[in-house]
Amino acid sequence: MVTVATEMTAEEVVATMHIGEMADRSQMSLRTIRHYDEVGLLTPSGRTEGGFRLYTERDFSRLMVIRRMKPLGFSLDEMAELLRVVDRLGEAGAGAGAGAGAGAGEETAAASDGAGEARAALDGFIEQATARRAKLEEQISMADEFIELLKAQ
Repeated sequence: MVTVATEMTAEEVVATMHIGEMADRSQMSLRTIRHYDEVGLLTPSGRTEGGFRLYTERDFSRLMVIRRMKPLGFSLDEMAELLRVVDRLGEAGAGAGAGAGAGAGEETAAASDGAGEARAALDGFIEQATARRAKLEEQISMADEFIELLKAQ
């Protein structure tokens, strides 16, 4: 029996993976994944009756976003904020196709405001990631120069 933390489709329930598979696929440690759960960064989509974490492909994708942010020096808080922004954009995109009943225009306007703020926040993350990548590129260049100096000795 599976306890579901969030709404999962039948396909997701069947396609869940335990933390060990998540660790293997992501090349991250069990300890790190558990830590992300403890701090609320990556909550498993479900748990078995025995309490074992169950993850979906959607959870795996979120973990990969986190993993890609680490080398760029983003903090856990920044990672959490980016995931919230991505969630808001996903919700705004899903809401855009929602019903067109009475009052739908007001909801659409509010959703588009939220989507605009989320898009602006995402653009900020893109700028930060680009700047951090440039810094890493500079450091790699210096490392290459250092290696060449050592080889010349």
